[in-house]
Amino acid sequence: MTAKRKVRAIVHGAISIVNAIATGKGSALGISLKVTAEVELQKGHGLRFITGRNGDGLIKNIIQKTIPKETIESNMISIRVDSEIPIGYGLKSSSAVSNAIVLACSQIAREEDINDNTILEVAALSSLEAKVSLTGAYDDATACYFGGFTVTDNYSRRLIRKERAPENLYAIIILPSSTTRGDVRKLRNLSDLFIDAFRFAESGQYWKAMKLNGVLASAALSSSYAPAMAAMEHGALSASISGNGPSIAAVGNEDAIEPIVGALSKYDGEIIVSKVNNEKANVKIIND
Repeated sequence: MTAKRKVRAIVHGAISIVNAIATGKGSALGISLKVTAEVELQKGHGLRFITGRNGDGLIKNIIQKTIPKETIESNMISIRVDSEIPIGYGLKSSSAVSNAIVLACSQIAREEDINDNTILEVAALSSLEAKVSLTGAYDDATACYFGGFTVTDNYSRRLIRKERAPENLYAIIILPSSTTRGDVRKLRNLSDLFIDAFRFAESGQYWKAMKLNGVLASAALSSSYAPAMAAMEHGALSASISGNGPSIAAVGNEDAIEPIVGALSKYDGEIIVSKVNNEKANVKIIND
């Protein structure tokens, strides 16, 4: 392995269409907030985190799965992670970070083309082992990686449906001032109804799926449904808790952004507007 080699990967975030915790089956939609991961091989020895997450188990796990042991032992490996995605709000930060680091490490370790399924498999497995996900979050990982809508079986890590989203859509997201999350285990008490939401997504009825997911997740997690309802009353095509919360994401056309923002601004929290993303994750060699 040639010393001094640098790779940069970019992966975007996502919002929930159907939460997978209840049934192991879920759906998500890519948004344009992004994570950038840079991995550099240099002469020396060891692992160095320049910025971002401090040496957590997830990153170390990914490095061990993607870079040959002899390369790890004979080089200084530097990892830099920069993220636009707020952490801990249900906007798929962990999935985006996992994908980006797996993609960058895989590219730096070998010259040949990267296999999409392998990247997603390693990212999901690493998320499970690092306990940042209960299901491997394959729905989130695929939406972050491919963009657009994805529908998956997380336990078998199977991509059931994938399609581009309309280009004129935006996600209007409120990050509540209170970051308290409900007991996610209670989502499973409504598994029969989450299956109904999943079937809507499976048949391409994403807005119905997202609406039902919002009602069910709000009930199970004891979270207010009022912001989601307010967004839909002001032009949102759909709205729901994203992930396990506490963020609430609404989706609307460009001309609905202003009224939706106005409706959500009545609630306590920060509002983010992010264009829906259809761009696949990308990786390239950097020559500084």
